[in-house]
Amino acid sequence: MTQPTPYLEGFRVLDFTQYLAGPSCTRLLAEMGADVIKVEMAPFGDPIRANSPRRNRRSGYFVQQNRGKRSLCLDFSKAESIQIILDLIPTIDVVVENYSAGVMARRGLDYASLSALNPRLVMASISGFGQTGPLSHKTSFDLIAQGFAGLMHVTGEADGPPQFVGAGIADCTAGFTAYAAIGYALLRRTMTGKGSHLDISMVDALFHMHEMNVHAPSMTNGEWKPMRAGAHHPAVCPGGAYQGPQGYIMILCTQGQMVGLWAAIGREDLGEDPRFINNATRLDNVDEFVAVIESWMATFSTDEEVIAALEAQRVPCGPVLDPGQAVNHPYFQQRRMVREISDPLAGNFYVPGFPIKFSDAAPEPELTTPNLGQHNVEVLRELCGYDEATIAALAELGVLTEKDR
Repeated sequence: MTQPTPYLEGFRVLDFTQYLAGPSCTRLLAEMGADVIKVEMAPFGDPIRANSPRRNRRSGYFVQQNRGKRSLCLDFSKAESIQIILDLIPTIDVVVENYSAGVMARRGLDYASLSALNPRLVMASISGFGQTGPLSHKTSFDLIAQGFAGLMHVTGEADGPPQFVGAGIADCTAGFTAYAAIGYALLRRTMTGKGSHLDISMVDALFHMHEMNVHAPSMTNGEWKPMRAGAHHPAVCPGGAYQGPQGYIMILCTQGQMVGLWAAIGREDLGEDPRFINNATRLDNVDEFVAVIESWMATFSTDEEVIAALEAQRVPCGPVLDPGQAVNHPYFQQRRMVREISDPLAGNFYVPGFPIKFSDAAPEPELTTPNLGQHNVEVLRELCGYDEATIAALAELGVLTEKDR
């Protein structure tokens, strides 16, 4: 039987990204089979190449986000570098960049300039505050976006300071949003023959995630106020983290599932208790409710036993896992959400797997992380048609940089 081909085989991406938001997008494109050419700035390339921890001077962070890409390292202060990019554009399907708004335009590499050379070009610009609007000039990182989008305001203890989520949620959400938008732009291109410019804001991507925090204050004239609530949801009880025998266990029940919770803890009588009879009364008596559940959990030896008792009654629940525990959990192993990779410099280690399961997916590719400028000659010869003498002259001028890491 013929093996399925990768979804993006035959598509070529020019990747002007660094750090996390952009690379998290182009990482997915590479894993889908696209030919991703990562354009890095001389002399050091993507700053994440220096991120800790490293083995053999190779950053695990860089490896995770850049496997399967080709590296072209250019000195952007030289006009020859810009010309190389312009010579590449007619061969490119997608450009992805995550510089601050205006940087690409100052180099003559904005969408208007590039699409004039290739009208079918799809370009995704990922930034903190977007390409337009009153804050488009601001530089940003993940935590800035988490704060501005309101996520930090609703994260943390009620009487404590705002807290950020312990992962690059703004970067990765923006990257995934760009990845999805690129797919639709390519689909539209098949119908119209024309490319488009996609403006992806980290703040916008996060702000879109609010499920109640925007509409509820508006509907109640400000009476419903989004605020930090600690370990328990401000609008749903039970909905939070409960101390188990070993760690924390998440429980969230709708009203119809409360019968199962009371049965699991052997306290069906509490279903008629005025304090706990519905969601509103449970929220009013949340501390007493938490005490009941945690006292019951304390009668077990392990968290697994608690979860088994809850699941026997179909109570929605799960452990709060340390990511170090998660890599060995059967769920992540069987779903291929943990993948052991082998890097020629950094050796073997785990990375998160591809998050979408296609029924006709091609086999998982074995991807290699590029050294800085490793593919300079290959790309210029193959795609720009430069001869050896021209490439050697560019190297002599310092336009091209290559390193063994």
